[in-house]
Amino acid sequence: MQNNNDDYGDKGLAALEKKIGRSTGHPVDANKMRGTNEKITDKLRGMFEKATGKKVPAKFSN
Repeated sequence: MQNNNDDYGDKGLAALEKKIGRSTGHPVDANKMRGTNEKITDKLRGMFEKATGKKVPAKFSN
């Protein structure tokens, strides 16, 4: 179950993991991956902000 504090990036990554898991037959538990997913989306947000010099909108990052 996803937390209400998850931003769109976290929710999108969790949905992608579920879809890939179903198609490959290796389901992914989103709750177990939450910490890792948060690190991934934080890193991607940082890379975007560094490359563009613009902040990511609040609804896409927490």
